Amino acid sequence: MADLSSFPITKKWPAKNPDIIQLYSLPTPNGVKISIALEELGLPYEAHRIAFDTNDQKSPEFVSLNPNGRIPAIIDPKGPDGKPIGLFESGAILVYLAEKTGKLIPADAAGRYETLCWVMFQMGGVGPMFGQFGHFFKFAAEKVANNSYPMERYRDESKRLLSVLEARLDGRQWIMGEEHTIADIALYPWVRGADVFYGGREVLDYAGFPNVMAWLERCLERPAAKKGLDIPART
Repeated sequence: MADLSSFPITKKWPAKNPDIIQLYSLPTPNGVKISIALEELGLPYEAHRIAFDTNDQKSPEFVSLNPNGRIPAIIDPKGPDGKPIGLFESGAILVYLAEKTGKLIPADAAGRYETLCWVMFQMGGVGPMFGQFGHFFKFAAEKVANNSYPMERYRDESKRLLSVLEARLDGRQWIMGEEHTIADIALYPWVRGADVFYGGREVLDYAGFPNVMAWLERCLERPAAKKGLDIPART
């Protein structure tokens, strides 16, 4: 049985089965990337709910695994050289899981790097911009009621990013063509989240991006998405 005692987070969230991946997360666009990937890969894991309403993500135990205090994070008891490893940042975890299993990423170097471009596109563009749009559109609307610039700025940039996806998906089933990869898994939770969580479908003109909408529907029909989108369980 793996010894995870060197990870302080396991004191607050004990592992029932320390021999499988420990996932510390919440069903947010960033969090579900990892539960979906784990489901796609068929890797056994144990999910621990990191509750924002009690600031679990800022607790000393969680920060010991992710100094940035953000979900998701994982511990893999069977990391490189068979030793436990703790990881944070959803993009890094996606790459790690894909390379660990040899799945969800092309085997050839050119395809691998192209996939990573689209993962970074999400990490550096879609995630931050959609998140800022949602903040000003849903949560800070009253604070900027007399100044529409913040919401308009992030709305327009989010729409521009959707147009980049629209062009990429023209004639393609998935971001990388015929192969479903971590690029799709990085991106579609955010496209979905801007609608179902932030309520931005009409403001972002989703109807004007038919390729993106068809791709999103394909993504959401995958069994791993149907399960992973609700892990850890919602309360």
